[in-house]
Amino acid sequence: MHLNVETLSLVNGGDALLLALMLWFGTRIGSSHAVQGLRLRALSLLIEACGDFILAFDFKLSTLTVLLVGNTFNLSAQALTIVALRMVLQRKRRWREAIALGVVAWLGATYLAAVHPDYRLRVLWGSAFLLAMAMLNISALWNGRPKHDARAQYLLLWAYVLAIALLVWRNVSLWLLSSAPQSIGTPTAVNVVYVFLFGMQPLMASVGFLLLYNEILQRELHDLARIDPLTGVTNRLGLLEASEDLLAHARTRKEPIGVLLIDADHFKSINDRFGHDDGDRVLLELVYNIRRMLRVGDLVGRVGGEEFLVLSPSVKEAGLLALAERIRSAVERTSFHIAGQSYALTVSIGAAIADPSEPDMMPARRRADAALYEAKRAGRNRVMISNA
Repeated sequence: MHLNVETLSLVNGGDALLLALMLWFGTRIGSSHAVQGLRLRALSLLIEACGDFILAFDFKLSTLTVLLVGNTFNLSAQALTIVALRMVLQRKRRWREAIALGVVAWLGATYLAAVHPDYRLRVLWGSAFLLAMAMLNISALWNGRPKHDARAQYLLLWAYVLAIALLVWRNVSLWLLSSAPQSIGTPTAVNVVYVFLFGMQPLMASVGFLLLYNEILQRELHDLARIDPLTGVTNRLGLLEASEDLLAHARTRKEPIGVLLIDADHFKSINDRFGHDDGDRVLLELVYNIRRMLRVGDLVGRVGGEEFLVLSPSVKEAGLLALAERIRSAVERTSFHIAGQSYALTVSIGAAIADPSEPDMMPARRRADAALYEAKRAGRNRVMISNA
């Protein structure tokens, strides 16, 4: 098979079509933003394949038709890719900017083809807008700098950097030629190499999108394993890991960590009287009251059915007792509505201070648990602190 622009475009179109099907049918689970973003990327590949097929059969179409229709497909695909990538990354979508860039690029290319024909200027005009679109993608990927484990973002960054380098090379090569071709379908070395390399970008970008999707799924699974599904706060595993991190940080700063164990008083009677569904709603309201009393940096997690743990770094005994009292008072003042009835709920709280020299958080947890037991014995709805 003779290697020319038409042949390469046919191969590129087939590749883009297969990639579109793979992305569409291969992404079914995960966050809606990730799935929707990859579906939009699949749509952009389908549109890009149409543009490639138009160029592949340019010998059957007029040059102006190939230019107008092909540019419509290709610029539309580039605009959709901008939005798709930002959707996956949960960035601002930039719909208006993407559409505006595509429309202005198409109008300029049409003018330089139909009204004032100049292939070099047309390529330069289109390249400027493709460069702007690539920069929008790079800004989305670089926002806040990718973390060390965000390999997919680095792969996509390199793909767009190489795309920019390809655009620069193409324009420099065209302006250095003594006789410029009249269209991209003209069988010149620059056109053939450009179409070949440009056709590889959908593959690189799609691999990057799939890796990005996989990283998002891995992060979601990691978070799900550490989040209590009912209340949305940290679960036992998450608390264990957070405790280790907080203690390590406390050692470097030589600061204590406050520990609160919070237990809802007589909660079993709520489940027995109203059922577990209403009991779950009470727990959600209880968590809301706890969270709104916390400082920035404090952490709350669920350690049992109606028992919660609060870790408060860089706090002394007086501050910890004040925090515990705010939580106790907030819960006591709240009217919990169950089955159309107003219900009062109280909590008992055990407090302890974890010294940064301790090997782990378990000694402080045990002291807080003992203090909680004393609060229960003393009549409930109160705060007790361990003096051990």
